[in-house]
Amino acid sequence: MSSSADSKGCDATPKTEWPELVGSTIKEATEKIKAERPDLNVEPVPVGTIVTDEFDPNRVRLWVDIVAEVPKIG
Repeated sequence: MSSSADSKGCDATPKTEWPELVGSTIKEATEKIKAERPDLNVEPVPVGTIVTDEFDPNRVRLWVDIVAEVPKIG
């Protein structure tokens, strides 16, 4: 056997999930995903938002639910 799916060799399966990013900021999560998989589009989406259910192999949705700064006009 050459390598497992968890290895980081050139024959490794590309990563499809990032459980270690739960609790990270949107910026941190986006940067980490883009560093590991620059071919993907990262979309922050507020929890509760209605989204289409089609599968897009080039998209990662970041489900977010915290207001980080005071909302204000301007």
